[in-house]
Amino acid sequence: GLGDVYKRQTIFYTIEKAIKSYRKFAQKQLSHVVSGITVDQVLVLTVIESNPEFAQHEIASVLFKDYASITRMIELLVKNEYLNRSINEADRRKFTLKISTKGQTTLKQLKPIIFKNRTDALQGVSESEVNQLFTTLNKIIKNC
Repeated sequence: GLGDVYKRQTIFYTIEKAIKSYRKFAQKQLSHVVSGITVDQVLVLTVIESNPEFAQHEIASVLFKDYASITRMIELLVKNEYLNRSINEADRRKFTLKISTKGQTTLKQLKPIIFKNRTDALQGVSESEVNQLFTTLNKIIKNC
């Protein structure tokens, strides 16, 4: 019926709205604990923590961000002393990024908040609904 057509037309708007609502909610919770750090900056730190060998373009790719915005985020993380940047000894055209002591402390503080954010956002959503959503979203990704 007409309702189905409408749902099909607005599904991407709804996905976008869900993402934006979650990001706003998550940002608010993070800011209560550490002021002046963004969800994206925390994601960058998390990626570097698990993949210290990653180059900037790999970080950008994993986070679905463009290279320029990752570069800006890294600049800020270095400026705000969450990251240390040094010349890569093996390839002097590249930088080595290391999470600073401040960065490590911040991640330790924020990890329980991130976990709680995800738990709170998925409250009342069953395991099978989550699995179905994964399946559906992956079909859309494959189609694109």
